[in-house]
Amino acid sequence: MAVHIRLRRHGKTKQPTYRLVVADSRAPRNGKFIENIGHYDPRREPVELVVNVERARHWFKSGAKPTETARDLLVKAGIPESEVPPVVR
Repeated sequence: MAVHIRLRRHGKTKQPTYRLVVADSRAPRNGKFIENIGHYDPRREPVELVVNVERARHWFKSGAKPTETARDLLVKAGIPESEVPPVVR
């Protein structure tokens, strides 16, 4: 089973917030997920980004690959770029 770390959209129309989740690659964007490891709110000032770094590292070791946007957010959250695996697509 291929596991990805990606964003899951929440919020009202034109007022998005996102959750950083670990999900099976075959699951839809807002569908079933394995674990929630953080959240991201781009509409706040300053931007709100909360990530459980320990759980993210655990999933990296288990073979999870982040999407491009998720990788950028993980690096901004304080995980060194060398620790974050390359992007999926």
